[in-house]
Order: sequence, then structure tokens, then C-alpha cells
Amino acid sequence: MTRPFSLRWFLPLTILMFALVVAACEADDDADDDVVDTDDTEVVTDDTDDAVADDTDDVAATDDADDAVVDDEDDAVVDDEDDDVTDDTDDAAVAPGESDWDESIVFADYGWDSAIVLNRIAQFILEEGYDYETDSVPGETIPLFQGMLSGDVQVSMEIWAAQLEGWQEAVDNGEVHQLGLSIDETVQGWWVPTYVIEGDEERGIEPMAPDLTHVDDLPDYWELFEDPEDDSKGRFMECIAGWECERVNEVKFNTYGLGEYYNRFLPGSGAALATDIVTSYDAGEPWLGYYWGPTWIFGQVDLTMLEEPEYTDECWDNIMDAIDAGETETDEACAYPAVEVFVGVTDDFYQAAPDVIALIEQMSFTMEEVSEILAAMQEDDLDPDEGAEWFLRERSEMWHAWVTDDVIEDVEAALN
Repeated sequence: MTRPFSLRWFLPLTILMFALVVAACEADDDADDDVVDTDDTEVVTDDTDDAVADDTDDVAATDDADDAVVDDEDDAVVDDEDDDVTDDTDDAAVAPGESDWDESIVFADYGWDSAIVLNRIAQFILEEGYDYETDSVPGETIPLFQGMLSGDVQVSMEIWAAQLEGWQEAVDNGEVHQLGLSIDETVQGWWVPTYVIEGDEERGIEPMAPDLTHVDDLPDYWELFEDPEDDSKGRFMECIAGWECERVNEVKFNTYGLGEYYNRFLPGSGAALATDIVTSYDAGEPWLGYYWGPTWIFGQVDLTMLEEPEYTDECWDNIMDAIDAGETETDEACAYPAVEVFVGVTDDFYQAAPDVIALIEQMSFTMEEVSEILAAMQEDDLDPDEGAEWFLRERSEMWHAWVTDDVIEDVEAALN
């Protein structure tokens, strides 16, 4: 039998169904909210992409910055390394006694005192301060130059470059190196004691030839310089026999027309010429002749050089051409050129001994300084070794500037 529908069940059932509908609606709303949240998430994601892009740019910029830093660091490293290399090289170049040269250093001893004493100064410092062995070879200019080309001589403290045939060619070929001036100035010419022209009141000497200033004036004064062996002419004291200046003077002498008035007298050595000057000077007598400087003469006596026609390259070439042709006269003559005196070394030595090169490149003297050394040697009868020690003791401010404190200490100890 069918049971009739009861109202008492209908109301609860209706409430239940309503609740289910509400629940279903809320579920839909939540789902929509989820979709919105998802959209929000996508927006956030877009923002994130932008942020990532911005970050990427930042990263790129950072990379550039890093690269720049790396570049700077690399540059800094390279610069530091270069500085280190330069410093090490400089230190190696001047470190006393540290070089690849393990033989005796041979100096050219020319036949005049200035060259020899400059050698001895350098040798003393190198032996006592740098612990090198040194030696010297005596001789004249051409043989000693050949000794440099053959490697038997390493150092010449006096290269009169303009008067040494073949020197510039050897420099150009890299066989030798010209380091710098050994003596800042030199002189060559025809001289008389200053008292001949001006007198010497202190010595009671009256002027003998007050108008004698130029070689053109010499014919007027031949009797003043009378040749003791020929009273019909005056005497002109020549350069040393065999030196180039002897041949130059011969051409000049004849070109000036002085052969009619004077005899040329050739001394056998530099010492003989110097003795003749000093003997005449001490006696207050007239003297006429050739001389050059620096020498000890200029540290002891007062000489005046006579004027000549002004030097020109063309004139000098004429004199040299006449000499080469064996002639004793030319169309014109003129004063000696200003000759620079350099230090020269062989290429092998230059490459192997940078410490020695650094020293002797600084050894530059004035004419007055060299003449002072030579005058002290003459006055106290010192040989070149003693003259070098005189300089090292009396003029320490000069050579102290050339070397390190350690070298100064060792050299001073050796002197004392």
C-alpha cells in the first residue's frame, strides 16, 4: 500500500535543498575568485617579467661594469708589471759590479796627461767601488783606435771625434758607442803669454806688443820672438812632431805668409813643449807657439790666444785637402774648429756592462776642472795615479754624485 507524502518531511527537505543550492552558488563564487586570483597572478607574473627584464638589464650593466673592472684590473696589472720590469731593469743597469763583463776593462792611455788621469779616476772607482779589474794600454791615437775596433781596448776617455778619421763611421756601423762629452770644451790655437800684450805690473813686466792681437800682426813682431839659432827670424814653437796639428800648422803658417819672418821649431814631445812655455813664462820672456787645452799649463800660466780668420767648414776642408795632397799651402786658412771630446766604448762592452756605462756617462769635466787636476799634479810632482787620488780626495762632491752610497763608502775606505 502506498504511503501518502507527509508535510512533516517536506519542510526539512526543502531547507536541505536550499542549503545545497546556496552552497553550490558559493562554490561558483569561489571559483570566480580563483580565476580573478589567477588573473592577478598573471599580472604579477607580467610584473615579474618586467622585473626580470629590468634585472637582466641590470645584470648586463653589471656585466659591463665587471668587464670594465676586469679591464681596469688587467690594465692595472699590466702597468704594475711594466713598472716592476722597468724598475728591475733600471736597478740592473746601475747596480755596481753586476754585469756580464768578467774580463779586465782596458783603457786607452794616450800620450797626454789629461787622458791618462781621467782613465785613472775611472779605474780607481771601478776597482775599489765596483770590484772590477782594469788595465790600460799606452799608445797614440790611431793605434789605440784600432785596438778598440779589434776589441783589445774597451774604453777611451778622450775621443777628439772631429780629428779622428774613421770614428764617425765606426759609430754609424755600431762598432763603437759615443757616450757623451768627456770635457765640455777644448781649445787649440796660437798663443802668447798675456803679459806680452798687457804687461804684468805685479812682476814688473811692461807690455811688449800691446797691438798684437791677430796673426796678421805677427810680421811686425818677429824680432820680439827672435830665434836663438837664427837671428834673422823669429821662432814659432810648433805642435809635437807627427801629430795632425803639426801638419795643420804648417799649412796655416805658410798660407798666412809667415815663412818669411819666422822659423817653425818642432818639439819632440808634449813635455818638451810645456817646458819651453813654462821656462819662458817664469823668466818673463816673450813666447809664441801652438798649444791646446785642457792641460796643466792653463792651470799655472796665463796665455792669450791670437785671433785668426774665422773658422768655416769650407776653409777647414781646404786645409785638409791640402794636407791629403801633400801640399803645404792653400788659398785660405782659418782658426781651429771647436772640437768636442767624448767618451767612447766598444759595442761588446756597451752591451755587457751597463753599470760601468752608467758611471762613465756621468764623468764629464769642464776644461778648468781638468786643468786644475793637471796643475796640482805638476805642482806636487804627482803621477796620474796620484793625480786621480788627489781629485777623489779634494773634489769628492763631484764624484759622489756619480755613484751610490755603497760605492762612496768603499772608495773612501780605499783612499784612507
